[in-house]
Amino acid sequence: MKRFFLITNEAKDPHGEFTKKIADVIKKHGGEAVCVANESEALGAGDEADVDCALVLGGDGTLLRAARNMMDSKIPLLGINLGTLGYLAEVESSCAEEAIEKLLADAYVREERMMLAGKLLSGETPDEGMRDGVTSDGRGPVENEEEQFALNDIVISRCGSLQVVNVRIYVNDRFLNDYCADGVIVATPTGSTGYNLSAGGPIVEPSARLLLLTPICPHTLNTRSIVFAPEDEITVEIPPGKDGHEQMVEANFDGSHKIVLRTGDRILIRRADRTTGIVRLNTESFLAVLHKKMSEA
Repeated sequence: MKRFFLITNEAKDPHGEFTKKIADVIKKHGGEAVCVANESEALGAGDEADVDCALVLGGDGTLLRAARNMMDSKIPLLGINLGTLGYLAEVESSCAEEAIEKLLADAYVREERMMLAGKLLSGETPDEGMRDGVTSDGRGPVENEEEQFALNDIVISRCGSLQVVNVRIYVNDRFLNDYCADGVIVATPTGSTGYNLSAGGPIVEPSARLLLLTPICPHTLNTRSIVFAPEDEITVEIPPGKDGHEQMVEANFDGSHKIVLRTGDRILIRRADRTTGIVRLNTESFLAVLHKKMSEA
């Protein structure tokens, strides 16, 4: 590697001092650094084919935004953690110079991380209510938005008042279960250490290929996370709420993009046909890194 984008979270490096330090280290070792404030600037900063890696200076949230916005560029990402606890941002700020030396010496491994794709649909209920392509209320299937993507998770949760939401889950167009909860999380293995972990879901080796479904604060004693094959498709439907009232919830993609769903709407979630390239320098096993992170928490 020789040429790098530096994508900085300006809130965590407000005066650009750390960014300048990293750029100087790269230049000192014979590399080239292009400093940008966001991914849009990076994608307009020259020939992307000549860029070997994007160094994301911030935390996990900064890296997730970069992954979403740069997924078509094929440029791999390496996170340098300027925050508190980072699972995705592998390199701590104190070890940045050593990390850059490894990159310039091509002492790294590139991993392709699975992503999720979600699309909002209205007017069609899998497995029931359909006749000649039209639902019982006279609506046919309508695609409301383009597909949206996430590296970590897609979270369907309440918006507005503090009340539980009812969601109906289908897997491969077959009814699975109704949940009364604060919401549900569909996560990738990379996202298993994010909101999924906080909600009591399992931790998964990030290079695995599977889907995780975890309810958020379910109002029942026997609800658990469910693990699905990567080929499975999960549909989350919003049925009528308590006493038949209309529900309104949000679907958040990695916390950086959201769409609103109302009663009768559905969101179809599947494994995306694209991946995010993540650069790994650490030779420690996933379990060793996990142990370290959990000890720091």
